[in-house]
Amino acid sequence: MGYPCFFPFYSITMNKRTLSLCTLGLVCAWSAAQQQQDTLQLEEVVVTDSRFEIKRENSGKTVIKITSEELKMNQGRTLAEIINTKTGFEINGSRSNAGQNLSYFVRGGNNRQVLVMVDGIQLNDPSQIANDFDWRFIDVSQIESVEIIKGAASTLYGNNAATAVISITTKRASAKKIEANFTTSVGTNQNALQQRYNLADFNNNVNINGSLGGFYYLMGVGSQYTNGLSAVEGQERDPFNRLNATMKLGYRFSEKLDVSMFGNYDTFSADFDSAFPLGDAAFVSKSEQRRVGVSSSYNYKNGSFTLNTAVNSIRRNIDSDFPAEYEAKSYVADVYNKYVFNKRWHTIVGFNYIQSEAVFGADTNFSTADPYANVVWVSDFGLNVNAGARLNNHSEYGSHFTYNFNPSFTFKFSKGWAKAFGSYSTSYIAPSLSQLFGPFGANPTLKPEENLTREIGTEVSVGKLRFNVLYFSRCHENFIDYVIFNFETFEGGYANIEDEFNTHGVEAEADFRATKKLLITANYAFTEKKDRLFLRIPKHKGNAGVQYSFSPKTNVGAAYQFTGNRLDTDFSTFQNETLGAFSIVNLNANHVLIKNRLQLFAFVDNVLNERFTEVIGYTTRGRNARLGFRLQF
Repeated sequence: MGYPCFFPFYSITMNKRTLSLCTLGLVCAWSAAQQQQDTLQLEEVVVTDSRFEIKRENSGKTVIKITSEELKMNQGRTLAEIINTKTGFEINGSRSNAGQNLSYFVRGGNNRQVLVMVDGIQLNDPSQIANDFDWRFIDVSQIESVEIIKGAASTLYGNNAATAVISITTKRASAKKIEANFTTSVGTNQNALQQRYNLADFNNNVNINGSLGGFYYLMGVGSQYTNGLSAVEGQERDPFNRLNATMKLGYRFSEKLDVSMFGNYDTFSADFDSAFPLGDAAFVSKSEQRRVGVSSSYNYKNGSFTLNTAVNSIRRNIDSDFPAEYEAKSYVADVYNKYVFNKRWHTIVGFNYIQSEAVFGADTNFSTADPYANVVWVSDFGLNVNAGARLNNHSEYGSHFTYNFNPSFTFKFSKGWAKAFGSYSTSYIAPSLSQLFGPFGANPTLKPEENLTREIGTEVSVGKLRFNVLYFSRCHENFIDYVIFNFETFEGGYANIEDEFNTHGVEAEADFRATKKLLITANYAFTEKKDRLFLRIPKHKGNAGVQYSFSPKTNVGAAYQFTGNRLDTDFSTFQNETLGAFSIVNLNANHVLIKNRLQLFAFVDNVLNERFTEVIGYTTRGRNARLGFRLQF
């Protein structure tokens, strides 16, 4: 394709950085547009990092929860933009042209080390080199909440769950017979030099749902059209056009048995430019995704039995100087039984099957069949243990064993609690179909990549304040890379790198409910690869923001983000360059009226019109504004 799949962040002038830092001193915390999350409920937050609902104080992980309230306050933004403000994330491309490829680096990892799940079902594209999921398909209006589990999680979730699992829960049907939601917004889409404030970004979504006795239903349609920016630093415009449709039907036979089926259709078209040589071009990439599936759950006295199945098919067409067509399909089935012996012991035993298919001139496929088990023990004296194991059985390379051990200890006192936690977990990243059998550098003898992640940290919740800090270290073996054998012809292929390399870092978060009306939050991440050069990943990144509620119906907020220096490669010279640090300030406001049925929202991103670079030669957005409303009836 004509644009790279990795991206960085912003370069800034010294005066603007100084002003931004002054703004940080004023706002002192995290995104108002992005904060109405579970941190508002500082007393006891329930998380599901073990697939069981456990009080946060008894969990050995730091889990990020993005609630429906936070998503509503970010309407018009993409999920990539929202998640890019979370600790340890760097999503390159999220502030560029709307159709730009996205690279999500978590704790210094890459796309293929992050697993995306929707309603408990793994999502990926077997035709992609990284076997990853394309976030440009996602319509935020269809999402109820998002939970992010960082660190190695292959024991419970399988392939790719090496640096993070992003678990998306879609909207559920209302208990009313019929309910409808309509959201629309319009905004500008300009770089730092344009600033003409022409309307160029349009989002519309409608959702109808309800329940009739045991039967429930949900149907939704969403669209986005964005224009105004060139993919590269050029003159012409490269529009992005996306359409999403979803349907969910289900029946609750009793309090014990629930069965539902769903269908999704997602498609987008993205214009892009030439990467070699860098310049304007009339290239177009079109992608289409169809998903159907069935979910069922049966609850009994001490547990539950769940079955999730889905078929996902993807078609991609690239119209450029190097045209290409790709077709892929995946079949997923995950069945598991959760059993609670008593309030101290929780267990889960499951079996996960995935078959991946892609067409690279000829049909190619592989399958995985993984049994797994996990146990959680919550003692009455403060000690908690989360441990499990998984046996990955791959049709191409055989079997691979992963495990996790995650203890924590909780100290309770009159106004809160404190806990110390640690983890020792392994994960794996299977070679993709493209790397095994694809048209460029295929190697059918590849082994899976292996990760060993260690974490140690502490979290304290006392009164109106909650904060945590942790240190992580990840050892990477059998890394799959494209190795050039002949630098004159650039002939090469995929191979497992023999050398090990390590990534380590520190993450910290704080939430302070100063008053009932004022919420202050902040986070910081330090990431470093000790043994290997890495591009477009900042060593230092921080976020801060404040949110103030004038009343239950009106709130305003400000957010600040600092991204440190990064390395990037100038492919016109094949020399590495340092991209300067940058600072971004965002503002937002929300107001509810007409008996809570109508919500008005507005925000301004990059208030200081900061000029920055994500990838050398590619466009980024300057100051932009958006207005919209959400109507519910």
